[in-house]
Amino acid sequence: MSTATGQHQQHHERSVVLPIEGMTCAACVSTVTNAIAHVDGVSGVVVNLASETAAVTFAPTGQRIAAMRDAVRSVGYGMVEETAVLTVPGLADTDSARPLEAWLGGIDGVLRTDANLATEQITVTLIPGTVSPGVLRDAATAAGFSGAYVTGADAMDAELERLSRRVEIRDLRNRAAFSIASAAAIMLLMLIPAIERGVGMPWVNAIALVVATPVQFRAARQIYASAWGAVRHRTSNMNTLIALGSSTAYFYSAVVTLSGSAIGSGETYFDTSTAIIALVLFGRLLEARAKGSASDAIRALIGMQPQTARVTRNGEERDVPASDVVPGDAVMIRPGERIPVDGVVTEGTTAVDESMLTGESIPVDKQAGDVVFGGSVNTSGGISIEATKVGSATAIAQIIRMVQEAQGSRAPVQRLADIVAAYFVPGVLAIAALTFLAWWQLGPQPALDTAMLNAIAVLIIACPCALGLATPTAIMVGAGSGARHGVLIRGAEALEQAHKLKVVVFDKTGTLTKGEPQVTDVLPRGISENELLSFAAAVEQQSEHPIAAAVVRAAKDRGLDLPRASDFQSAPGLGVRATVDVDAITVGGLGLVRSADIALGGTAESAVRVLAERGRTPLVVLRNNLVIGILGVADIVRDESAEAVAALKAMGLEVAILSGDVRPVAEGIAAQLGIQRVMAEVLPSAKAAEIERLQREGKRVGMVGDGVNDAPALTQADVGIAIGSGTDAALEAADVALMTADVRLAGAAVHLSRSTMRIIRQNLGWAFGYNLLLIPVAAGVLHLVFGNGGVPEAWRWALGEHGFLNPMLAAFAMALSSVSVVTNSLRLKRWMP
Repeated sequence: MSTATGQHQQHHERSVVLPIEGMTCAACVSTVTNAIAHVDGVSGVVVNLASETAAVTFAPTGQRIAAMRDAVRSVGYGMVEETAVLTVPGLADTDSARPLEAWLGGIDGVLRTDANLATEQITVTLIPGTVSPGVLRDAATAAGFSGAYVTGADAMDAELERLSRRVEIRDLRNRAAFSIASAAAIMLLMLIPAIERGVGMPWVNAIALVVATPVQFRAARQIYASAWGAVRHRTSNMNTLIALGSSTAYFYSAVVTLSGSAIGSGETYFDTSTAIIALVLFGRLLEARAKGSASDAIRALIGMQPQTARVTRNGEERDVPASDVVPGDAVMIRPGERIPVDGVVTEGTTAVDESMLTGESIPVDKQAGDVVFGGSVNTSGGISIEATKVGSATAIAQIIRMVQEAQGSRAPVQRLADIVAAYFVPGVLAIAALTFLAWWQLGPQPALDTAMLNAIAVLIIACPCALGLATPTAIMVGAGSGARHGVLIRGAEALEQAHKLKVVVFDKTGTLTKGEPQVTDVLPRGISENELLSFAAAVEQQSEHPIAAAVVRAAKDRGLDLPRASDFQSAPGLGVRATVDVDAITVGGLGLVRSADIALGGTAESAVRVLAERGRTPLVVLRNNLVIGILGVADIVRDESAEAVAALKAMGLEVAILSGDVRPVAEGIAAQLGIQRVMAEVLPSAKAAEIERLQREGKRVGMVGDGVNDAPALTQADVGIAIGSGTDAALEAADVALMTADVRLAGAAVHLSRSTMRIIRQNLGWAFGYNLLLIPVAAGVLHLVFGNGGVPEAWRWALGEHGFLNPMLAAFAMALSSVSVVTNSLRLKRWMP
């Protein structure tokens, strides 16, 4: 079944995407998911590690979002907050401020309010993405204030800042640099014999303790805070492993230094504890940079939304925030400016760069009456438009929402990693404990040191991060790359399902053809050509079907005056009928004639056959159930259709055509395009059944369509693909939306799915393989191979004399593991249709 986002969502439910802080691994995802899921009223939650967000569906009653924030904080994580400043003219005293603050406080997503009467402003603390400026203004209006406006922190800028991770990267860079410098200093202390001879080993250890302590408790404070939060809530995460491993080395060394007693070998491992922290922070720095790069596509889309608009109100031209524009406003756009909202050109001519929507770089000419989209660039002449869609209703806002939903959704292939992650950290803790006990009893001397260092290596080298990031980072980059080239994926499941397709079914009219049919033949019977066209067009002018438009256009091209038609009726897939003057006029295909059991007669039958053989759709015109003529209508095959079909066949996919047209016409189009499987004369209500029949043959089916009649088939298909020239109903029913009418993008969607799944498989293979291979190595199994002193010289830098992995190298391997997964996913940025 189709998985279009929100398709089955109840109207009384609300969906939000909440930014989460502090998640580092798949165990964190599980913890946050469970916390939010237990909030009363929540019906669905998907937490994404790569984007650090939680997509939540819930009943919008009460302060649900605040309850979610509290639930997330209760398990040791955070939720991003931001402030907006609501300026309220006339906010003069406490009595007037109190009801407004009450109104604001009742908005779900608002956490706190703070009124400043001197400046007539209220500072509102809220969760980003949950409350729009318009909602705050409406609250002020409801409380009796007019002219309120929102300033302060801009939601778009805040989201761009979060996605770029600039603050996080700066903080990690500072802490990693400090830790690396400290670790290097301690290593120099340990490695230069002159220092030990000069001050003695106790002083060397004391100096190392002083240098290592800030690293342990300042640079690694977030690691400890997360680990402690997990302990308090009886769970564990990756930071639990890091904190336990580095703390073991640090506190063991501190006890040796401060007591002066020879515990074990009497050696200290401050270099190990600081190097672990330094390498972990360095790895997270690289990971944060890679994640920031993974969000390039969505940041580019968000950055395309202009923040101001130039409108004319009451005869005065002025700049206002784009969020203040309302439908009907007259908006002026100068050459070189981005169009702030969707609208219709009322004055001027220009060329508009719509590449942000379609991926096509050639500007599109626009004149009065043409539709323009917010975020596109006015490249040449100045124009005036009438705003039709604003705010979240604009095309660019809808695209951003779809991409965010796709990037934040969870693919079925991730379920195995989720199951493993649930047991991963407890399993690693158990392996580390067994490793310590085994080598303490059986290991080479000094046994305590050997046991401790091997247990630390196990704790540090384990990497649940890689498991948690393997799928979502690939989905994030893949969905972003698709959007950049005009392929919008609605969810991770659709992106996964598309690579399994065996058959791609195309609707004919408006998909493989241009949907702009032309009347090619006028064959009257007992009346003139003009009379026949006049009767047919009078009825068809009330229909929205492309063929009806062709008939009306043909009549107008001949300058015919159309008589008035009444009692219009439409039989989908069959035809239309109405009363013209006093006659019942019916216009339709052969299906309508057959259903009415009307005999065409030999001449008409022959004409219909000839038209069909020439690839033209025959329309029979009846007056009072008597045939008065036949019209031949031909649609034009899109230039790119043959290439699209060839590309899909080259991928090993079967291609079929689904049409309500008579079989000879459908087969004629199919022959032009090299399609062998034809499903013709299919009523709109039966299209879904045809898709289901293919599925019963054991095939995964993709359906490509553009019209309202295609919506059930798009929903029935395993992957529904709607082309950009299609109707809202088709686009809403589809799993993949193509932003142009170029059907070659259908093959691009399949190719993108295959590329993304290949990256996901590589990531999961690396994540599982890394842990399965290196955790045993860290536990010391190579000692059983090499024995005492049997390690080859070339490997002793890593394994020492006895085959035990250096914990510092374990930290280095762990740091690179998650970075490698994210970096591999970034290869999808180079994907091209």
